[in-house]
Amino acid sequence: MARAKTPRKRSGDAGPEQRLIDAALSLAASQGWRRTGLGAIAAEAGLPLHEAYALHRSKQAILRAFMRRVDSTVLAEIEADAAATARERLFDTLMRRFDALKPHRAAIRAILRDSIGDPAALFGLPALKRSLTWMLEASGIAVTGCRGRLLLNLNLALYLSVLRVFLTDESEDLAKTMAALDRGLRHGESLCRLAAGRPPAKPAEAA
Repeated sequence: MARAKTPRKRSGDAGPEQRLIDAALSLAASQGWRRTGLGAIAAEAGLPLHEAYALHRSKQAILRAFMRRVDSTVLAEIEADAAATARERLFDTLMRRFDALKPHRAAIRAILRDSIGDPAALFGLPALKRSLTWMLEASGIAVTGCRGRLLLNLNLALYLSVLRVFLTDESEDLAKTMAALDRGLRHGESLCRLAAGRPPAKPAEAA
């Protein structure tokens, strides 16, 4: 499935929080997450401990700030496309999220390897659900009522499944990630149709 490309915005000098996040990711990639302490992260960021403490009081809090930064990056790039279907818009939104994560893939792999290996538990399930709620809303999909909760839970399961593919996808264009996401969205769309009492869509006939 084709997707639009939006030029990535360049930021100016990084502020203290951004430096703290970047330092945590850099150290995680180079020496592992388990061996990375808060003091080392602060030193790598060039911040005194009291300033680092004022920003974030745990490594998990730094990771949640990283997730919010990814959310902001994706939301700033979304362009409304009234002609696209909901599935196409969500595909584009989630691929932009994986594009934003791509420079930090080594760090994410190290963090998961040195933790329990569950992204939902590592980043915090409520925080991850909040992020994915914004991704759905950015795609023009309202997360309200029972249907909204169903869509959110389906999207959560899809995202975690595709994330594992993304972490081992070394292709320049993330082709394997795109294929996994497309398959997952088609399957999720079928589940939503069944939940609504509608038959699954028939495959398009070959020309």
